[in-house]
Amino acid sequence: MLALINEKYQIDLSKPIDISIPLTNTDENPIAWYIEKPVIEPVVFGDWIGKVSEGKSSTNFNNIFFNPHGHGTHTECLGHITNDFYSINQTLKQFFFFAKLITVEPEKIGDDLVITKEHISTSLNMTNASGSLNGTKPEAIIIRTLPNQKDKKSRKYSNTNPPYLSEEAAIFIRESEIQHLLIDLPSVDKEHDEGKLLAHKAFWNVKDTINLNSDARLNATITEMIFVSEEIQDGDYILNLQIASFENDASPSKPILYKIADFRL
Repeated sequence: MLALINEKYQIDLSKPIDISIPLTNTDENPIAWYIEKPVIEPVVFGDWIGKVSEGKSSTNFNNIFFNPHGHGTHTECLGHITNDFYSINQTLKQFFFFAKLITVEPEKIGDDLVITKEHISTSLNMTNASGSLNGTKPEAIIIRTLPNQKDKKSRKYSNTNPPYLSEEAAIFIRESEIQHLLIDLPSVDKEHDEGKLLAHKAFWNVKDTINLNSDARLNATITEMIFVSEEIQDGDYILNLQIASFENDASPSKPILYKIADFRL
């Protein structure tokens, strides 16, 4: 049983809904930001190979080379865009959140596909009207974009100008007091934006990346490159946002959803 804002809800921990994309060293791994696929290979010391099937080791002993931002589901803190170092491992200290899943179809604006403020506000209102639990404000928002093809799990995003979140949409999410933003795209910002990072800055309320303003949102996170299958319905969930303990601006992550049942004493 989980208590949130003086309300009690029941979730079944035996029925997790994994919305992360696994990291592999195959061509099935998604890639963004102009890098190659991850490398997972055994350690080699002379004739010794850290792989049981090679017959020279009692254990599998692999090195892994990857980039959290470009190789799959990852969660980042505002240290992703600041001059000073901030670690996701230090800023994310709670891991269960009341979350709302919405589905939006980005709007064609010029050569871009954009998620607008209207998309977010309308979708939140629709899910609220369809049965939000006791009006509880979501702490996290999960954005599934249309079309929702399964190749999102292996897509090569570099130089494809993927959809992105408008600055106004990011401001609306921030002003809605949502702390955690999850999206099934490689970035909340436009791929080639001359380094403006408008949505990142708006969501984290970062006004100066060199001298960080005192009201910047240190505890807010952005999770990118998730995949939410069609079978998962829009609405309310409990989110368990799992990260690896990297002292880095971002970490590979494993967001897990749980359906909510209203619990009555």
